[in-house]
Amino acid sequence: MSIPKRISDKKKTEFYSLWSLFEKDRWHILAAIGIFFIKHSPVWLMPLLTANVIDLVVTHQRISELWWNAVILALLLAQNIPMHVAYMKQLSIALRRMETRLRFALSNQFQKLSMGFYTRASAGILQNKVVRDVESIVEMVRQMFDGGLSAIFNLLGAVVITAIRVPKFLPFFLIMVPISAALISSMRKRLFAHNSRFRKEIEKMSARVNEMTHLLPITRAHGLETNELEFMESTLAKVKVAGLELDNTNAIFGSLSWVIYNIFNVICLISAVALSYYKIIPITAGDVVMLTGYFTSLTNAVMSLVNLIPNISKGFESIQSIEEILQSEELEKNDGKLKIEKVNGDFIFDRINFIYPEARFPAIRNFSLSVNAGESIALVGHSGAGKSTIINLIIGFIRPDNGRILIDGHDMNEIDLRTYRRFISVVPQESILFEDTIRENICYGIGAISEKDVETALRDANAWEFVQQLPEGIDTPIGEHGAKLSGGEKQRLSIARALIRNPKVLILDEATSALDIESEKLIQESLSRLMKDRTTFIVAHRLSTIQNADRIVVLDQGNIVEIGNHKELMAKKGVYFRLQSGNATSI
Repeated sequence: MSIPKRISDKKKTEFYSLWSLFEKDRWHILAAIGIFFIKHSPVWLMPLLTANVIDLVVTHQRISELWWNAVILALLLAQNIPMHVAYMKQLSIALRRMETRLRFALSNQFQKLSMGFYTRASAGILQNKVVRDVESIVEMVRQMFDGGLSAIFNLLGAVVITAIRVPKFLPFFLIMVPISAALISSMRKRLFAHNSRFRKEIEKMSARVNEMTHLLPITRAHGLETNELEFMESTLAKVKVAGLELDNTNAIFGSLSWVIYNIFNVICLISAVALSYYKIIPITAGDVVMLTGYFTSLTNAVMSLVNLIPNISKGFESIQSIEEILQSEELEKNDGKLKIEKVNGDFIFDRINFIYPEARFPAIRNFSLSVNAGESIALVGHSGAGKSTIINLIIGFIRPDNGRILIDGHDMNEIDLRTYRRFISVVPQESILFEDTIRENICYGIGAISEKDVETALRDANAWEFVQQLPEGIDTPIGEHGAKLSGGEKQRLSIARALIRNPKVLILDEATSALDIESEKLIQESLSRLMKDRTTFIVAHRLSTIQNADRIVVLDQGNIVEIGNHKELMAKKGVYFRLQSGNATSI
């Protein structure tokens, strides 16, 4: 699927941005506009045909003229059905393709943005851009076509036909229509103010109800029911007052709008009749009816366009919201870099320094370490010591500010990290599972896998026994985020997922910290099999997870303060010894 170019340019207009969205479907848009013009023709031709019929009666023309007008009207009405279907088809094709491309473009951009972007962006806001913002754009375009085109063609039809048939009456339209539309629009502002106030009171009431339900245990425990009801009564009273004011304003607005519309229609009618009666302008009886009809059509068209403005504004806000993602420069740049076909697992960290944006102090300072392929390295230290930063540097989520990381002799800054990550598996503290079967969760992203390989991975992860007891075995759905499984079961599936990929680099990020002792024992057994012959980086607090590591790197405020195996560091009685002293199971 092709990805659209930047959907706007700062020098271009908002409508250019919208037009750019339909780059590959502009013929469908133009076809929809053309078909709409034909299918909508009865609306703006009806007053003209009515005028012809009335003039035929008044002037006693040949009756054949009546049948000709009737046939034309019948044909105009009949074409509306096939033309409307054709119009909807063309518009739907353009909208659905644009909608799909735009959502895919956002999804594609999400895969390219740096992980630093996601540490600052809200997941809910990003989801909103894909769902709500695209929805708003689609809805805006629909309203622009259904309501906007209708209003525009009504305006053009009325003005063009009046200019041809009664050109001297055109100035009346050009003066009176804006005046009537402005009067009604000014009244709407007051209505909008009351609507806004009522909506705010409803939102406050909703928040109050939500708070009340959450506080029920506290309220009941302390006998504060009366206090809560007083607060609620006060909130509901404000909603009632705002609602009454809104209803009253709606009533006044509705009646005044109706009166104003009809007063101006009467003015138009009287003006047309007077001009005809005194022969100031050559206007027939049919023209009087036509002009009155067109005046109503023009006024409604102007008001329709005014009413579209809020929805159009909302749609353009959504376009700008999406542009923030599609035009973001904060990308992980991999194109054109060295593609890794093989990883042995040798790492060299050469005087690494890294500081997070807006942080006062570096997270990592002068970090230097050589790791041989197949070696297991545990990273320990107090919270904030820099352990997670090292892991993120290894994965390539962040890049060093100074220094470099070499993988099998290749500088990480010079390789395509997407190819390198095919050789990495991460077992995090919280297992990341999706709503599908056990098989799909384990084999995610690696294509066809034999039944035997899946079973072997599950056995090595100590998961085969519990999987066999499930209703459908490995084809059992596990619910959203693995809701049907225990914490230990989910973690064993994560390990099975890592095993089946046969990674060369393994990252264990607090993989056992949330488990009970029994589950931890099973996990430790499976982790031992997983770590064999793989370069492994371990972040953990539990002593059982790190004490068998080849080397333990002790960090303090981003600096390496000690390196050695468990026995050596305990004998030194330094920082590592103090970290775990007093607790035999964790540090």
